[in-house]
Amino acid sequence: MAEEKQPLTRDQMAAILAQNMGYGWIVNLGIGIPTNVSNFLTPDQEIVLHSENGVIGYGRLAGEGEEDPDIVNASATQPVTLNPGAAIVHHADSFAVIRRGMIDVTCLGAYQVAPDGSFANWKTTNEPWNNLGGIGGAMDLASCAKQIYLAMEHTTRDGEPRLLEKCTLPVTAPSGVTLVVTNLAVVAVRDGKFILEQHAPGYTAEEIQAVTGAPLEVSPDFRRVAV
Repeated sequence: MAEEKQPLTRDQMAAILAQNMGYGWIVNLGIGIPTNVSNFLTPDQEIVLHSENGVIGYGRLAGEGEEDPDIVNASATQPVTLNPGAAIVHHADSFAVIRRGMIDVTCLGAYQVAPDGSFANWKTTNEPWNNLGGIGGAMDLASCAKQIYLAMEHTTRDGEPRLLEKCTLPVTAPSGVTLVVTNLAVVAVRDGKFILEQHAPGYTAEEIQAVTGAPLEVSPDFRRVAV
């Protein structure tokens, strides 16, 4: 009997990103799905989390009763806990960490990504209440981080692919993406190719390719996600 199709949840996507962090890395978590990654890191990874707003060395999202409205992640709305040794620094100093190239990986949300490692993750808006639609710190992060991981839906609400041969939206950066985690798959970006490494429960490589706008090279180790 075929396994039931189960797209990955936002938490499962965040857990996969956490699994792909190296020991002792300095990691920036962007708005959206990436902010949940802090809940899935383990102490033995010794990850230092960095946020553009100047909170360095934070931990999991704060639970009820732990909230401090002055200690939040990049979302500016989610209170977080602080790990031993954490620091609160000036906004300019936080960006100095980015621009000096100290970020090992930045995890960002995105609208589109291409196999050359380019991606698009910003938009313009005329809505006065939406202050998170612009490019924010993504340009600095994309230019200076050693790697870029993306977390995104595999398709648009209309079913159109987000993994494309070439981005059709204005790109945030022309290269740098090495890993894409979607609700259907885990895809490495290497040597100008999308490499399909893992699949959500119930999905085949052929089904994932059918909703992808660029060729997928199937890894010899292609397997079901383990989260």
